[in-house]
Amino acid sequence: MFTPRTLRLIAPSGYCHNQDAAQRAVSRLQAAGHHLQNQSAITRRYQRFAGDDAQRLNDINELATLEPLPDIMLAVRGGYGASRLLDKIDYIGLQRRLLNQPVALCGHSDFTAIQLALLAQTGLITFNGPMLAGNFGAEALSEFTQYHFWQALTSPTVNVSWPSESPDRGRWHGTLWGGNLAMICSLIGTPWMPQIEGGILVIEDVNEHPFRIERMLIQLQQSGILPRQKAIITGSFTSTSLSAYDNGFDFSTVWQRVRDEYHIPVISDLAFGHDADTVTLPLGASATLQIESGEAQLAFTGHPTLR
Repeated sequence: MFTPRTLRLIAPSGYCHNQDAAQRAVSRLQAAGHHLQNQSAITRRYQRFAGDDAQRLNDINELATLEPLPDIMLAVRGGYGASRLLDKIDYIGLQRRLLNQPVALCGHSDFTAIQLALLAQTGLITFNGPMLAGNFGAEALSEFTQYHFWQALTSPTVNVSWPSESPDRGRWHGTLWGGNLAMICSLIGTPWMPQIEGGILVIEDVNEHPFRIERMLIQLQQSGILPRQKAIITGSFTSTSLSAYDNGFDFSTVWQRVRDEYHIPVISDLAFGHDADTVTLPLGASATLQIESGEAQLAFTGHPTLR
């Protein structure tokens, strides 16, 4: 049984086109005893966005002065729009208010840009995990996703294990970071890219063919980011299809090239990303990754937990 929490909805990206899913999520969370604030963010719309830039920016910046603070800030959905806000976020105000406050900022996809910018500029650890419409509003709520969400937000030390077909063997310790790969690459050369040395980089994406994923990884390598990482964890890469033209070129080909060319272990098959089942990961936490005999384990700690 989960403790009732106050969740404040934020919509810094695209308009929520699946209103039924969002309302289903609201009903579920309220039925579980949770209090939901800022529900108007669900229906807000300007062009393709969940409101104009000022409205969407306010969802983030108001945290610097909001009284009282909620337990959780939950993104309604992803899409596009976060990139337009990065140079206007009140990083100083948010750092001052949230650095020692157990407030969980959670989302994924386009929200990755805001999460990594906060990590780069303030050191704030946020959670890459489920969102309102796509996850909590799914026709069939994933018990896996729900369990890992609350575990990550309430447990000071979390262990996640999964079967992996990765040929790598070993144990690595470092800062856990990453999220949506396209959004990570969009930050290269900007002040919003965290400078992580010896990190464990976790990546996922949607609607991206393996060759596009490979191109993004090449960009990370040639910009000097991959050489500074100890290991890569791959999550889900959904809603893409291969054809006869690919002639055997697939995601496993991409991962093996990273191992061969860049000498970085790639631990695959984590349930993470744009899928019904997804774990929740704190970006910026201290983590230990190990794999042996086809069983991968990720332990993380040092992230904010709800009281």
